[in-house]
Amino acid sequence: MSKEKQTQALPDFDWEKAEDKGFGTGYSSADRTRLEAMYDTTISPVQEKEVVKGVVVGITDREVILNIGFKSDGIVSSNEFRDLPGMKIGDEVEVYVENQEDAQGQLVLSRKKAKVITAWDNIQKSFDEDVVIDANVKRRTKGGLIVDIFGIEAFLPGSQIDVKPIRDFDIFVGKRMEVKVVKINYANDNVVVSHKILIEKDLEAQRQQILNNLEKGQVLEGVIKNMTNFGVFIDLGGVDGLLHITDISWGRINHPSDLLALDQKLNVVVLDFDEEKKRISLGLKQLQSHPWDSLAEEIQVGSKVTGRIVNVADYGAFLEIKPGVEGLIHVSEMSWSQHLRNPQEFMNVNDEISAVVLTLDRQERKMSLGIKQLTEDPWTQGSLKDKYAIGTRHKGVVRNLTNFGLFIELEEGIDGLVHVSDLSWTKKIKHPSDFVKVNDELEVVVLELDADNRRLALGHKQLEENPWDTFETIFAVGSVHKSTIVAKGDKFATLELPYGIEGIAAIKNLTKEDGSVAEVGESLDFTVLEFLKDEKKIVLTHSEVKPSAAPVAAEKKEERAPKANSSSSAAKSSPAESSSKEGEKSTFGDLSVLSALKEQFEESEKKEKK
Repeated sequence: MSKEKQTQALPDFDWEKAEDKGFGTGYSSADRTRLEAMYDTTISPVQEKEVVKGVVVGITDREVILNIGFKSDGIVSSNEFRDLPGMKIGDEVEVYVENQEDAQGQLVLSRKKAKVITAWDNIQKSFDEDVVIDANVKRRTKGGLIVDIFGIEAFLPGSQIDVKPIRDFDIFVGKRMEVKVVKINYANDNVVVSHKILIEKDLEAQRQQILNNLEKGQVLEGVIKNMTNFGVFIDLGGVDGLLHITDISWGRINHPSDLLALDQKLNVVVLDFDEEKKRISLGLKQLQSHPWDSLAEEIQVGSKVTGRIVNVADYGAFLEIKPGVEGLIHVSEMSWSQHLRNPQEFMNVNDEISAVVLTLDRQERKMSLGIKQLTEDPWTQGSLKDKYAIGTRHKGVVRNLTNFGLFIELEEGIDGLVHVSDLSWTKKIKHPSDFVKVNDELEVVVLELDADNRRLALGHKQLEENPWDTFETIFAVGSVHKSTIVAKGDKFATLELPYGIEGIAAIKNLTKEDGSVAEVGESLDFTVLEFLKDEKKIVLTHSEVKPSAAPVAAEKKEERAPKANSSSSAAKSSPAESSSKEGEKSTFGDLSVLSALKEQFEESEKKEKK
């Protein structure tokens, strides 16, 4: 019964139609087209080294199985899906085809490489199309921030974070920020992004509006964004202006930070504007009245004022009476001394001093001051003529040397001139530097005083008696003296005589007995031809020296000398002895000895006359 039912349920089969006519030949063209379409959707061509989309068909503890439409499924490590904790079967992800078939016949895929390739494609697309992208700030680095865009780390320079300088980068770490790609370097896998460029676009319209309405004298509100030694830069709302240090305060300041601070809001006035260069000069002190306008009327020429030194220069110092009101103290007004010195010897910056107003111009806002006027002029002292009477002796400091003499400061404001001819009786001094140096102390005698013209003539050689009065008796015409040739010129030779004085002899008068000419360094007997006291000049000759000349001169001196005075005889014989020793050089020595010698000669002459 059951077999009959089963047989009746089977459909009738037409064996003729199933006759073998070739495999796949029983489909109509429509069926064939439909089947080919179904086949194409099940297996798609896959190329190596490209990114494709795959469907998750299995998930294990260690692997994820993906179907990319290839003849086999691919397996990817689950570690590459850690950024997708909620992934499930049926989700679609992008993977990179590394190999269609490895040694085991397995399809090799990589999601990590797919992410990198896709990220760089997105970065390049964003750069080409100027697209704004979201970035996650991961950490700070030297000079800026490291941000994550499409899974790639990019560099955000500190100068590209904002239009104003950023001093603390840490406040951006962990936050999201809109950026634009500004540079791509594939060789170093380096990407540079900017956030500032987005802000600048927003501020461009505001900046243009400010520039269009900008005019001199306009007062604007701004924020200090940067500070330098020469001034501060102020953000006026999209456009920057420079507030120079000289326009911050009417008084002097060393640095803008003395009065201002970063991020400080303040009102400023537009002083100048260059449309082409878009440079704006700002002022702060111009919003206040000038201190000169409130200067007390009591301050006039001759008034005594007190203030603080704010600057010291080579030519003088500036005294600030009140902020914005300064006067110049020239170096010549610091001391009664006629020799200009360094102003820093008198004062330093921040010193509190008093001064006298010398000139005052309220229109030009200029004032000159002096501090030497606080003391009496030394040239007007009543005791000046007595203190520096002619013949009085003083000690002073050499302040200046000239070709004609030297200036000595006897006291503050009292200077005197010592002519080069008044330095020595015996030496021929061509320049004062051969005799003395600047800052040396020198004793002098007052020769002339003219208080009205502030002139004081001084002398140094006048401290001693004129030795030429004594030399006149020693170096009498015809006397013979042992002398040394120290120099030779074309016509004359210079001789060193006893007592350290010099004489001259013509070259033709240097001929010796053997006919040769005496040379430099030889010591010979010379006869005095001329003794010119006023010119301090002695002319001698060697050619005319006679052997009997020296004894005759000695005998004449003995006749004129006193007979019984051992001490005077010793003094008298000393020059003769010094001249009789060959090759020995005498020196000038103590002038007091010469004075005593002169007195002996004068005393002997008086006795002879009696």
